[in-house]
Amino acid sequence: MPVVFVYGTLTDRERLSTVVDRYQFGPPAVCQGLRRVDGRYPTLAPGGQTSGRLIATSELDALDGYEGLDRGLYCRVSVPLSVDESTDPPFAAETAELYVGSPGLLGVADEVAWPTSGALEHQVTQYIESNPVRIRPKPH
Repeated sequence: MPVVFVYGTLTDRERLSTVVDRYQFGPPAVCQGLRRVDGRYPTLAPGGQTSGRLIATSELDALDGYEGLDRGLYCRVSVPLSVDESTDPPFAAETAELYVGSPGLLGVADEVAWPTSGALEHQVTQYIESNPVRIRPKPH
């Protein structure tokens, strides 16, 4: 079952349950290397860190719809997930999915600068591959 790092409205169980039918609410986590920027909706930008939560769900299509992938509002990328032997399945995965919003469409273009050009997914993926971006569950 895919693991997803959420950092906005989907950190709330009630809200999450309106988007997906089946999920497992996981531990609090931190995304190191990306900071939260609040615009029309929250998004991420290079540098810093962001607190959030891990969830596990096989309903990525529902999450993609909620995040507006078809409208270019967000893109979904994979980020390395750093876990240890105490991490419970299904959260003991190698990567977590992460949604990053379009700075222009979210009204934060002046606050977010990705170091490459091209499609948002390409920019974010290039940054993740070139920098120590990791998601780590917070210790219990």
